[in-house]
Amino acid sequence: MNQAPNRAALTAAPNFDEVIDRVGTHSSKWDGMQGIYGVSPREGIAMWVADMDFRPPACVQRALEGMTAHGVYGYWGDNRAYHAAIQWWMANRHGWHVEPEWIFTTHGLVNGTALCVDAFTAQGDGVVLMTPVYHAFARVIRAAGRTVVECPLKRVDGRYEMDFDAWDAQMDGSAKMMILCSPHNPGGRVWTEDELRAAADFARRHNLVLVSDEIHHDLVMPGGRKHIPMAVVEPDMPLVMMTATTKTFNIAGGLTGNVIIADPELRKRFGARMMAMGISPNSFGLAMATAAYSPEGAAWVDALLAYIDGNRKIFDAGVNAIPGLRSMPLEATYLAWVDFADTGMEPAEFIARVEKDAKIAANHGVTFGLGGENFLRFNLATPRARVEEAVARLKDAFADLQ
Repeated sequence: MNQAPNRAALTAAPNFDEVIDRVGTHSSKWDGMQGIYGVSPREGIAMWVADMDFRPPACVQRALEGMTAHGVYGYWGDNRAYHAAIQWWMANRHGWHVEPEWIFTTHGLVNGTALCVDAFTAQGDGVVLMTPVYHAFARVIRAAGRTVVECPLKRVDGRYEMDFDAWDAQMDGSAKMMILCSPHNPGGRVWTEDELRAAADFARRHNLVLVSDEIHHDLVMPGGRKHIPMAVVEPDMPLVMMTATTKTFNIAGGLTGNVIIADPELRKRFGARMMAMGISPNSFGLAMATAAYSPEGAAWVDALLAYIDGNRKIFDAGVNAIPGLRSMPLEATYLAWVDFADTGMEPAEFIARVEKDAKIAANHGVTFGLGGENFLRFNLATPRARVEEAVARLKDAFADLQ
């Protein structure tokens, strides 16, 4: 794929410090927080929904402007550039070879998850989740009439690890699929190659279709552990890969995700469900994704990661200085997972302090499943001034502990 870098664009520094007012823009994150958390968007700080308060790279904006300049919005009919962009990105950023015929485009990866549940399981079947984990998985599984099989992660030296001995003991044959969150949301882990192989072996032992949700795979902190796609570690097993541009480039509103399946039998089954449901992609999402997966997009991501890493350091230093609070070390994602257990407070009390006193909207840990009860999840992909303000508010809200 021939993508010559635009030197001027590659050297232009994004302004992640710019505070963009999103209130009144139909933003779920900002316009929805009053109704859910009782936090006013004018006084509060939205740190819940996992999108960023940053504009995407300029190449994405140019792609949309090109569409609006043309002015005709018909059916999208040629996926070659889109598929080539995916191939280029996965090869150059992740060392993963992808064939165009492996790629299915879904309306985001929650939709991709739902389609996997529909294609690879039946009513009453179990789907394994390593909890606490992204809350939409369980919501989709239960809504489809399947059973969530929670395999709790264990905490070792302040971070999550897989616990296969315990998980093997609880398998009863009813589970047919397992969803791996890699990197892990909300714990921020980048799984090692050994851990990934062990997860694949677990799926084989229990005859589970393995679905690896890797939507955060580009969002790995600089200088840390490298993300390895499950498809690189275990290319020959029954495996479904889920990836997207949406988290990486803050274009979730484009509702465009990819389910990538090399296995011919799984690909046939998934394709049949896509066909039966009449799913076809959104042209605006495809245009944004094609533009983003480029050298200009890559340079923007590198700058983004350096900025988020700075936010992480500020947030962790401030939160960890509050007695009883502990932010789990963040290896990937822009989502801080904060443990309030050592405050001795019940969840209702520490949640009230965060929402009513600090006026911060953060995700409640209980929604992520077993093990999340004493946690809140905070989104750090926002201008640094907001992160600093959030830390100051949390210190004030828990001042009696200091």
